[in-house]
Amino acid sequence: MRVISGSARGLKLNAPKGLSTRPTTDRIKESLFNIIAFDLYESRFLDLFSGSGGIGIEALSRGAARAVFADDAISSIDIINSNLEKARLSDKALVLHKKAEAAISELKNRGESFDIIFMDPPYNKGFVNSTLYSILDSGILSPDGFIIAEQSIEDDIPHIEGLEVFRIKDYKITKMTFLRYAER
Repeated sequence: MRVISGSARGLKLNAPKGLSTRPTTDRIKESLFNIIAFDLYESRFLDLFSGSGGIGIEALSRGAARAVFADDAISSIDIINSNLEKARLSDKALVLHKKAEAAISELKNRGESFDIIFMDPPYNKGFVNSTLYSILDSGILSPDGFIIAEQSIEDDIPHIEGLEVFRIKDYKITKMTFLRYAER
């Protein structure tokens, strides 16, 4: 696993040991960042269920102004902090050792908002919808922002009142579902 482009290009990232995390492959990551390239520069980026922090670090490397990482596993938090140091991006990051809903609540209380929210919860556990509801209720998504939910290809596409799906990108066993505020 490595940083594909930007200021930290080529840097090899560490990942937590074991099967508790499922890093996004370089091929999928490259495709994703090609899709969001024009929205990324100077954006505020939230990486939920961060794992190794590879997605948020890629965002910072490619020009995001700031990234917040949230994960509830201490092993992931240690790896994220280590990877941020190696990439020399710690000054643009905030790392929260919290479950997604608790992190969203804290960020709401801090008055934070994000242009891009990426979430990669464990597959087939029902976290996508509950996390989307938390994001919607908190108001941390900026008015023109969007959410990217990485899901198993077998998972249902989320249908959340107040959000609309505007793009789905399928890969072999993974899909990226893009959502934004619904037109009112």
